Amino acid sequence: MTVVIYDPTLRDGHHAVRHQLDAEQLREYAQAADTARIPVVEVGHGNGLGASSLQAGPAKLSDEEMLETVRAALPNSKMAAFLLPGWGTTADLRMAVAKGADIVRIGAHCTEADITERHLGWLREQGVEAQGVLMMSHMADPARLAHEAAKLVSYGAGAVGIMDSAGHYLPEDVTERITAIREAAGVPVLFHGHNNLGMAIANSVAAVRAGATIIDACARGFGAGAGNTQLEVLVPVLERLGHPTGIDLYGLLDAADVAGRVLMPAPPTIDSVGVVSGLAGVFSGFKARVLDVARREGVDPRDVFFELGRRQAVAGQEDLIVDVALALAGRGATS
Repeated sequence: MTVVIYDPTLRDGHHAVRHQLDAEQLREYAQAADTARIPVVEVGHGNGLGASSLQAGPAKLSDEEMLETVRAALPNSKMAAFLLPGWGTTADLRMAVAKGADIVRIGAHCTEADITERHLGWLREQGVEAQGVLMMSHMADPARLAHEAAKLVSYGAGAVGIMDSAGHYLPEDVTERITAIREAAGVPVLFHGHNNLGMAIANSVAAVRAGATIIDACARGFGAGAGNTQLEVLVPVLERLGHPTGIDLYGLLDAADVAGRVLMPAPPTIDSVGVVSGLAGVFSGFKARVLDVARREGVDPRDVFFELGRRQAVAGQEDLIVDVALALAGRGATS
């Protein structure tokens, strides 16, 4: 079975550098990815189109500048964009398509597929390849995920799947969920892993064995929190298991070297806070903000993560980090 590799290095990786990649960084990695024949390269603010803000973090470049820069560097690979309803709007979709986005992913919290109907419907009307993703997917059981995935398909998604946004899964968790979604959806299924518990490669392999045919991975694991599935490791593992990707190995390794040299001060590591984030089931993109607020308020960031997990915080609730830190410091009310 052929597996399509989807590379969000230039989008998810933005979380790790506070959304501060510049045009030359984007261009250099995109050119290397194209040379390696990586099929799809996603670009944008870590939280997607329209998300550059004080709450989610302002990006160095506008959405338009990012898309234009990467589109010009990808003569062969497809370019993808990502949107979360509430951050991005239909106007942002229109702009992304005009700038050459071949694929647009629409994300939603794992139990809230309904909020994607307008955006997926618009993409379907325009004839644009659309994918639907359920985020923080460990917060729903397989049957509920299958139900929500079927909604995404009915709204216009040509592929659907799950993000392990907190790096919380073990392989058996992935197998159950991908199997349920595959049986319910009737379209290609995708998986996006994070490495908080060191399971991203194993979880991605489990997803493929359960029938997923689109797998996300980032060069050097560049991504939120403890990082994503490491692209240049995943591809040869899949090839050894009999799943061709069409990616050139040496080109892939070169692209990873470019990423390591150009995009990041250091590759992501599974540090103590990353482990706790995964155990607590908290969105990996919260890491930098949690560390900042915990330091300012004089509280243990691990306590902040466990309390955020208890409150079932989700992406977009960055303001809750401050509330939790103040409560732990004894200067605010708990909820």
